[in-house]
Amino acid sequence: MEEPNNSDLGCDPKPQVLYRCKKCRRIVASHEHIVPHKRGEGQKCFKWRKRSNDPLEMEKEPPECSSIFVEPMKWMQSVEEGCVGDKLQCMGCKARLGSFNWAGMQCNCGAWVNPAFQLHKNRMDECSL
Repeated sequence: MEEPNNSDLGCDPKPQVLYRCKKCRRIVASHEHIVPHKRGEGQKCFKWRKRSNDPLEMEKEPPECSSIFVEPMKWMQSVEEGCVGDKLQCMGCKARLGSFNWAGMQCNCGAWVNPAFQLHKNRMDECSL
């Protein structure tokens, strides 16, 4: 008998990505919860006071996003309480993972995300299954 070839099936399984709190390792999000956004134009998108004074910095490619934006989830207590904007804390260890604002936030790449539930990558571990 011939074994089925994965390329013949037409579906290419992608590795599952989970995001865990760095402090207590509790799962806080998965790849399905991420809200994609178009990469902004970097320094050009920020207010002039937040821009770099270096003209060469304006010409550089926008930096890679330092955070991810997700859908609102049940573990986000301050969202459940009806706040408009607040910090997002891990349900297990109360470590600050990010923040949210229903009016939107600007990513470090320059793009606006509205509403914004931002989780910082440096506060989480990215695990592939």
